[in-house]
Amino acid sequence: MRRTEKIFIETEFIKLDNLLKLAGAFQTGGQAKLMVQSGAVKLNGEVCTMRNRKIRNGDVVETDDVVIEVYDK
Repeated sequence: MRRTEKIFIETEFIKLDNLLKLAGAFQTGGQAKLMVQSGAVKLNGEVCTMRNRKIRNGDVVETDDVVIEVYDK
């Protein structure tokens, strides 16, 4: 069963690979980069292979293990 993480950001956006690390989906930036590039990450229901994609309030990022919901603080 996947867990859900709610992440609150104080800035306009956070980059996808940084969000994955912050939420604990992957332990290292390198691991996050590889998983994004391999197509193992979805953004708002669509596969996203751009690790520097800007994630904003209201976006939902998914991996096999976690669903990450992003909110403004």
